Amino acid sequence: MKPSGQGSATPDRSGRSDPTGSSSPLGPTTTSAGTNFSLFSRHASGVDLLLFDDVEADRPAHTITLDPGSHRTGDYWHVFVPGIGPGQAYAYRARGPFSPVDGLRFDADAVLLDPYGRGVAVPADYRREVVDDPVRRMARAMKSVIVDLDGYDWEGDRPLGRPLHETIVYEAHVRGFTAHPGSGVPVGRGGTYAGFIDKIPYLVELGVTAVELLPIFQFDRWAAPDGLVNYWGYQPVSYFAPHAAYASGGEPQGAIDEFRALVKALHRAGLELILDVVYNHTAEGGPDDPTFCFRGLANDDYYRLADDRSRYADYTGTGNSLDANNPVVRRLILDSLEYWVREMHVDGFRFDLAAVLSRDEAGRAMVHPPTLEDIELDPVLAGTKLIAEAWDAGGLYQVGSFVGERWLEWNGRFRDDVRSFVKSDGGAAWAIGQRFLASPDIYGPRGRPPQATINFVSCHDGFTLNDLVSYDGKHNDANGEDDRDGNDQNLSWNCGVEGPTDDPDVERLRRRQIKNFLAIELLALGVPMLLMGDEVRRTQRGNNNAYCHDDELTWFDWSGPERHGDILRFTRSLIGARRRLTAVLGGSDEIPLLDLLRAADVTWSGVQFGQPDLGPASRSLALTIGAPAGSLELLLNAYWDGLEFELPPPDPELEPWRRVIDTTNEAPDDFIVFEDAPPVRGATCPAGPRSVVVLAARRIAAPADADRGTARS
Repeated sequence: MKPSGQGSATPDRSGRSDPTGSSSPLGPTTTSAGTNFSLFSRHASGVDLLLFDDVEADRPAHTITLDPGSHRTGDYWHVFVPGIGPGQAYAYRARGPFSPVDGLRFDADAVLLDPYGRGVAVPADYRREVVDDPVRRMARAMKSVIVDLDGYDWEGDRPLGRPLHETIVYEAHVRGFTAHPGSGVPVGRGGTYAGFIDKIPYLVELGVTAVELLPIFQFDRWAAPDGLVNYWGYQPVSYFAPHAAYASGGEPQGAIDEFRALVKALHRAGLELILDVVYNHTAEGGPDDPTFCFRGLANDDYYRLADDRSRYADYTGTGNSLDANNPVVRRLILDSLEYWVREMHVDGFRFDLAAVLSRDEAGRAMVHPPTLEDIELDPVLAGTKLIAEAWDAGGLYQVGSFVGERWLEWNGRFRDDVRSFVKSDGGAAWAIGQRFLASPDIYGPRGRPPQATINFVSCHDGFTLNDLVSYDGKHNDANGEDDRDGNDQNLSWNCGVEGPTDDPDVERLRRRQIKNFLAIELLALGVPMLLMGDEVRRTQRGNNNAYCHDDELTWFDWSGPERHGDILRFTRSLIGARRRLTAVLGGSDEIPLLDLLRAADVTWSGVQFGQPDLGPASRSLALTIGAPAGSLELLLNAYWDGLEFELPPPDPELEPWRRVIDTTNEAPDDFIVFEDAPPVRGATCPAGPRSVVVLAARRIAAPADADRGTARS
């Protein structure tokens, strides 16, 4: 679309016309007459608005130079352009001092995205390398695109607001979920929002209640080592635009509409959508990396600078850290979150390296970080789920101490302690009991409910569950860093052979260990989170940092459900059992954890009832959990030999124990529904080597209750 001039007649509140536009709201605002643009840049001496005929253009069709005297209000530059609207590609140029020692990095040749742009288009020839030729630089630059936010029919959709005690999270990657040739989605839909919609029935049958997507904000695909790509998406270039390459049409408006269709389809299936968001850094990287947005507009406002202001404070491991508690950035973050809730109907957010958002100007953790408190108290976000990765790359670790009352936490202690116990490290019995009971040692003193802990054994960052039992060490040679990248402390065990094997005994042990992990994770108090494909033994061949691989190494292999149907069945059964247990334990988002455990009557034991062995050599634990409807007996044996556990004394109010789960058994005897489960005879119960056994007993109904029930029926 073409502008009809360089000014506008936007009516102010008095009805008079103002040809210079308005400073509010930020970003592009489209009306029937045209579009208002507003941009923050405190130290710029001049700003140009560039309008392009298409994203590949090597020069703007129109350049609108903003007059500081009439197109600037305070630190905001603005203009109204009549006759343009959705589909218009645009960008900015900002003039000002290039003075790194003062924290200023203006570049008059840089083509800059709109920080509040709702769409981003990427030319086919885009690369991160900065070229000297201004024409080529402009042709290869990303451009913002005006999109239509009003034309979509939501058909009454709104966020679901599912209670936390019902929530089971599935961490997935939009592209990786359906990009595999065997996914079975229609041609052209693989690896897209639309393709994800086609596979929603699989997630419903699995039984999860929420999908947590790795970053879907527009990101720089080429922020990776030479010859590789940024697959995970933790290199954002925009906080408002959905990643256009995930749309089946590959263009910004299509991304808006197709993402909304995904949200609507998930909600219709009863599934919530949680976004993994990256408000701690951007893809602009370090001082020598490209300038395409924030750095060229207000470097010293958007980024946290080191004492040497020519450099960045880096708490993220990416070259820069957003200055999250700067008022400008705080407004950007809140506006972005509200946008995704209001306009996209998102149900929640998982904050990558959230501890960065609690640091002050000196890098110290604040008691009352403004941005985090604003997020927690924002009325637009009142019904959303807020999940913190409560650490950062600078060494700040806040699991159990993250600020506020509403925040949930990825529980890294759960991951590490469960891994340590299942691989048979000695002395982990006390810790495994704490983790199974929602970590009362961490969350109990603060009066938090059990749902404060997000329990996971594996996630996108690290080994898959299959690789956790198949590799002693990481194998990241394909990442191009000579295997130096990735975590060296994986708490993994290969069960006797490194990597794939045809040895039936090793394979049998690996299946059992996977089931041990799944049983502990999916039955523990708290909110469980599964990694995409763990339920069908997805492997990355020992790569524990596969951020730079967009291929079958990281994609969901859709032959997995058939090849590993036993693990898939076991996972589905555990999720079904968890849902039935929710009414017995943890059936409220409000009850403090310690009150819940007191009411549940938990008894710790070892092989002898009531006598737990919590010493440095212990590798076993039994937990008896009593509730009004019945009791559970959890037997955890990480020894390489079988153990005989003494059961609780007979209770005349309980029916006999039934063995519902025994990971020593092969399918289908590893999980048997309660009504068909065999009773346990005698005063003891065996637990095989490296196994998890779960017994259940129903409470005998009182005669009066039974009579009333009969009368009612």
